[in-house]
Amino acid sequence: MPELTVIFRTHSDVEASVVRALLESRGIESVLSSDRPHWVFPLTMDGTGEVRIAVRAEEAARAQALIEAHRDGLVPDRTSPSRDRFHALEQKVGHRFRSRELLERALTHRSRANEDGEGVAADNESLEFLGDAVLGFIIVDALFRQFPEQDEGQKSKTKAMLVSTSTLAMLASRLDLGEYLMLGRGEEKTGGRKKQALLADGYEALIAAIYLDGGIGAARRFVLGQFADLLREVSQPGFGGRDYKSALQEFVQARDLALPVYQVAAERGPDHRKLFEVDVRVRDEVVAHATGRSKKEAEQEAARLALERLEKR
Repeated sequence: MPELTVIFRTHSDVEASVVRALLESRGIESVLSSDRPHWVFPLTMDGTGEVRIAVRAEEAARAQALIEAHRDGLVPDRTSPSRDRFHALEQKVGHRFRSRELLERALTHRSRANEDGEGVAADNESLEFLGDAVLGFIIVDALFRQFPEQDEGQKSKTKAMLVSTSTLAMLASRLDLGEYLMLGRGEEKTGGRKKQALLADGYEALIAAIYLDGGIGAARRFVLGQFADLLREVSQPGFGGRDYKSALQEFVQARDLALPVYQVAAERGPDHRKLFEVDVRVRDEVVAHATGRSKKEAEQEAARLALERLEKR
């Protein structure tokens, strides 16, 4: 058995899970150990006792450097939004950052980092990965507590709707997050500040920045405040997460139109964070275009947009 070195200690199961996910995203295998028994639902907000993460001795230095880089959020100095603008965003978010550099990193798109010559190490992609994990945990925890009687399939369907690209982009738009993104010239020219995928990614990176700066409590307060209306909506009797593809099919059939046709227009990003762009056609006309983290999500969003547009005609 290879020699292991403990490189991270925490009293939070969720923090340990996020750090392990970060290490694994960079190809570093880790082992989790604890001096306390775990519940059947192991991710708890207020765990007691110590949780330890160990890696191979030869990878310990790289793992510790990776954790510190993400926790400190160190970013080389570059032209960025003014401190006053950062303050305005902090007020909207409801969190005052101890590390403004961490917030800046969360807002830096890869296109800007590449232009500045810093490469991907300075962009927000790894924060997106972290934010996705933190957001997913908080939402699952909320659904677990709010709907103890629902089966796993129902909760999974509700979670998928809540953390979809379109939902995150909508919440990001409410914060005017697009105005704070630091983009490269190409993305700026092509309307990157309003692109759903960029807004959703920036929103996840912001969640990660809040978590790293203020801990899981700060991240939880932000997420639950942002999702409060949506969580109330999904708790209403009869809510089941509308199937927009079925609704669109029923709409066109009632009007003797040909069935909708869905076509993947593009696939972007690495395999572990692939984005799908889907067109939906009705009578050979592209009625709507949408982006999602899976073909199913993109098709559902395209169907929703198509319904909105067809109903107005």
